[in-house]
Amino acid sequence: MFEKLFDLTGKVALVTGGSRGLGKAMARAYAEHGAGVMICSRKQAELEPAANEIADGIPGARVEWMAVDLGARDGAQKLADETLKRFGRVDVLVNNAGTNIPQRVDQVTDEAWDQVMELNLSGIMRLTRAVLPQMMERKWGRVIHISSVLGLGGKLGRNAYSATKGALVGMARSSALDLGPFGVTVNCIAPGPFLTELPLGLLNDEQKQEFTNRTALKRWGKPEEIAGVALLLGTEAGSYITGTTILIDGGVLGNTL
Repeated sequence: MFEKLFDLTGKVALVTGGSRGLGKAMARAYAEHGAGVMICSRKQAELEPAANEIADGIPGARVEWMAVDLGARDGAQKLADETLKRFGRVDVLVNNAGTNIPQRVDQVTDEAWDQVMELNLSGIMRLTRAVLPQMMERKWGRVIHISSVLGLGGKLGRNAYSATKGALVGMARSSALDLGPFGVTVNCIAPGPFLTELPLGLLNDEQKQEFTNRTALKRWGKPEEIAGVALLLGTEAGSYITGTTILIDGGVLGNTL
C-alpha cells in the first residue's frame, strides 16, 4: 500500500540553484527516486559537473541543466520554456535559488534591496507562474519554496533576506488555497544553519560558532539532511500537506532564551 508513496518514476523535478549545496542534495534525492531532473544556476561552469554527480550511479537517470539568471526579468520564462521543451512537463518545482546581501537597516541600498527581492521573491513568483498551467491541467503538482529560519526569526543585518524569506511563507499559504482545487500543493522548507557555500562565505569563525551554539544538536546541518523533507513534500507521501512551512534548523528557533 505504501511502497509507491515516494516513487517519482515518470515525473520531472525542476530544482533552481541545483548545482551545489541544498539544491544539489534535493536534486539527487529526486533522481534516486525516479524523477527526471533539471537544474539551473547562473554559473555555467558548475552545472555539467553537478549534473554528472547527481546522476552518478543511478541507472537510467536523466539530469539536465541550464545556465540562467533568475534575477533577470525574462530568466524564469526562459527556464520554464526550456524545461518543458526538453522534458514535456514539470511535476515538482523547487524554488531554491537565492542570495543574501547583509546590510544594517539604516544602510540598506536600493540596489542591494532590489537584487535580493528580484531573485529571492519576484523570480520565484515568475517561475512558479510559468510552470503552473501544465500542473493544473494534469491535476497534480508540487511547489516547494526554500524559505529560511530567518524568515521566521531574525538576525542582525539580514533585513532584505529575512523580508523575502518571510514573504515566501505568506505566498505559499495563499497559493495553496488558490491551487488546492487543482491538485497542486504549495509549501515551504525553512532551513537553519547548513554547511553550504552561501552562509559559510558570509560568516566569520565567531559567527559560525554562534550558530553552532544556538542549535540543539550543537552542529551545522549537512545538505543531505534536507532531502527527506524535500521528498516528502514532492511526492504522494505529502499529498495532504499544503500551505505550511517545515523548519529544518537543528533546534535554532527553539533556543529563544
